[in-house]
Amino acid sequence: MPHTQSAWKRMRQNERRRRRNRAWYKRIKKQRRATIEAITTSDPKQIQEQWRLTQQLLDRAADKGYIHPNKAARLKSRLIKKIRAAQAQKTSQA
Repeated sequence: MPHTQSAWKRMRQNERRRRRNRAWYKRIKKQRRATIEAITTSDPKQIQEQWRLTQQLLDRAADKGYIHPNKAARLKSRLIKKIRAAQAQKTSQA
């Protein structure tokens, strides 16, 4: 346990930041899952809406420093790849 007042304060700050970071990670993960689920249902409006929300959330998390900007870009890139693959598969089936 910390002995000095500044160490106690640092411990409290770290705990607050840890909780905030975990909440953001959960939000990102949940939104990405929703987008992937929309891709599997193949509803274009639903995919578009979920993609928009995911993109906004990732950009906001990167801007606020919860995740690295390159990680946000990588996650967005992978999701859009899945969306385009699903659209290509749908058009090839038709």
